Amino acid sequence: MHHRQIADLAPDAPVAESPSLPLWETAMRQAVTAERDRQTALARAGYERALSIARCLIDAPPAGRTDDCLAALVVSYHNYADLRVADGDPNAAAPLLCRAHETLIALSLDAGRPMPLRRAALHHSRETYVALIRHLARHGPHPLITRAIADADAALHGTSAARH
Repeated sequence: MHHRQIADLAPDAPVAESPSLPLWETAMRQAVTAERDRQTALARAGYERALSIARCLIDAPPAGRTDDCLAALVVSYHNYADLRVADGDPNAAAPLLCRAHETLIALSLDAGRPMPLRRAALHHSRETYVALIRHLARHGPHPLITRAIADADAALHGTSAARH
């Protein structure tokens, strides 16, 4: 795939090719290369494409690859967030980190999902939780992160999160 095609994709653009882990790996590799080469717009588009592919993979993971698909989702969100921080905008990274965590918590609690996916989502949510805490430690308080942590805690432990 040409770099230009990646750059033309919107964040939630449908994936033209059938989503697969190799397709995700290609998109991620291109985004990382673009980021390393300081081609920020191209890197952003690549991470958005990788996220789009990863989201599709979560809906229909290949047999025996559920954990890999969830890892792809987390890596996509976290690399994209890291790019936003590197661009000097840690506030733009916070929603990405929150979405990663919130998605995994929702998947882990979704009784309509297969148990292996639910277990893997809960397992990976530890990593997204650490990323949220690390972001707070490095960049100070952020209301979205505070709320995401409280909401996840309430959802996982059956308490109600007070929202004001």
